Order: sequence, then C-alpha cells, then structure tokens
Amino acid sequence: MKRLAYLILIAAMAWSGFWLAGYWGVTTAFPAWFDARQNDGWVAEYDELSVAGYPSRLDSTFTNITLADPRTGVAWDAPFFQLFALTYRPNHLIAVWPDTQTLATPTEKLDITSGDMRASLVLDAGTDLTLSRTNLAITDLGIASSADWQLSAKSVTVAMHRDEENPTRYRIAFNADDLTPPAGFDLPDGVDLPRSFSSFKADLTADFDQPWDRTAIETARPQPVALDLTLAEIVWGDLQLNAAGSVTVDSSGYPTGEVTIRAVNWREILAVARQSAKVSPSVVDTLEQALGFVAQLSGNGRELDIPLTFRGGATRLGPLPIGPAPRLVLR
Repeated sequence: MKRLAYLILIAAMAWSGFWLAGYWGVTTAFPAWFDARQNDGWVAEYDELSVAGYPSRLDSTFTNITLADPRTGVAWDAPFFQLFALTYRPNHLIAVWPDTQTLATPTEKLDITSGDMRASLVLDAGTDLTLSRTNLAITDLGIASSADWQLSAKSVTVAMHRDEENPTRYRIAFNADDLTPPAGFDLPDGVDLPRSFSSFKADLTADFDQPWDRTAIETARPQPVALDLTLAEIVWGDLQLNAAGSVTVDSSGYPTGEVTIRAVNWREILAVARQSAKVSPSVVDTLEQALGFVAQLSGNGRELDIPLTFRGGATRLGPLPIGPAPRLVLR
C-alpha cells in the first residue's frame, strides 16, 4: 500500500513538474515575442498575462492587448485575448476573442462585436508554428466602419485546412447565416427584399507564396498565387449570384484567369446597387450596358451565365471591358 502511495506521489510530482515547465515556457515565450515586436518598431503591449489551468491545461489570458504593425498600418485592440491548450497537447490551441474589439487599417476603423468568437488551431510541432488547420466560429457578429457602413450576421464559420501534400495550399470554406450586407441596412423604398441573405457561402482552394506560420504575423502575410473557386453563392430574396472558376495571381496581386458568374434577376441586383448609393453610378451604368448586351446575345433576359475574365490588369465581362482588375493583396 505504501509503495502504491509512493508511486502516486512520484507521478503527481512528475506531472506537476511537466505543468510547471509548460507554465515557464508560456510566461517566458510570450513576453519575449512582444519584446521582439517592439524592437521591430511595432506597438505591442498588454497590461497583464495570467496563466491558469493546473494540472491539465495551460490557459493564458492577456488583458488590454494592442498590436500595431507600422509597415502595413494595421492595428488591433481588445480588452482581453485568451489562448487555451491542454498540457499534453500544446500545439492544439483554442483562441477566444472578447465581445468587443477594434481593427484599424490606413483607410478605416472597424468596431467589431460578437456574442461569441473562438477558433480551434492545430499547429505543426516546431518553432515555426505552421498552421495545419483552423476552424473559426462567430455568433451574433456586428461590424461598424468609420467609412459609414455596417454589416451583421447571426453566425459565421470559416474552416482552413492545409493540403497534406502541399504545405502552401489550403482548402477554405466560408458560411454565414442571416448575413445583412451594408445595403441591407438602408434598403430604398420600393425594394422588396429581406434585410439579410438567405445564403452566403464559398468553397475554394488557395495556394500561397509561403506557409501560414508565425512569420505571417511577425514579417508579412502569405500572399495568394492561385485560387480555385469551387462555388460561391449569394441568395437574397429572389436575387441569386453563383460563381466558379480559377485564377493565378502575380507578384503585384493582379489575377489572370476566368470566373463564370450566374446571375438570376440581374436587373434587380443592379437596381438595388444603384439605389443604395454605395456603388458609383458610372460603375452601375457600365455593368448595366455590358449585361444588357450579353443578355441580347443569350436570348435570356432574366438569367445570365457570364465569364468574368481577368488579364493584363483589366477585367472583362463577357466580351466587354468593364474596368481594372482587383488587386488580391493581404495586408
């Protein structure tokens, strides 16, 4: 009996030592990381770091955390941020955000609210902390911009899983329930539409120029070099947009390739865009002329299947040029 008691005591002491080693690693590595960012010219601050969860967890909580990257002009502020991990599985993390936070870019400031926002992250072993997969879940999302727009959703889920054979390729899936777009907050009179989309989702495979690891925060975000869109879908009342296709992306962020768009009740879609005053009238006029021309060629005035072609920094809708191509750059 005494021998069993000794064995239990030794096991408890060994496990306590194991937890204390993890505790020391957390309380040493995180402050060192913030110091390194400050040395790089960042604003990287927090009021307090606390670690709890003995004996089976390492639950880290930062209070009043601020990160600002001077190279990109992106800054993030939150009253707290938490990272949870099991002692015996430190590379599987749960990240928890507060119900209010702020994200600023050089062009606008976003006030973000949520009922719950958390993500599961599985990282490869090693100091690079390469992302293997992550799943983000948000409830009761609200975003208000200083550029005078807002957005809300009952729930949002995002999954990002790395290809086992290609460390820079990720399968990405996005879905939002009851998403109210900026135009939904200010629907003009006479527009018979619900405030929110009944469907808003996307499924794609993205190749990046480097893996998503710790350098994505410390140095530069991985940039897309190829996108293969299996399906994107928006359903808003009787209005429908579907898209599928693939593009490559050059070093400046300009895409080359083709995406086929299927638009149902496209004239009503343009009418909403025009009346919302969120889209330049000249852009709407150009689209209306181009789509009208394509509709005459197809003989279907209600539904259109149109190739959206990107090449040489320009965008063509069917045979007609409609403007410059978008730049796909992650700040």
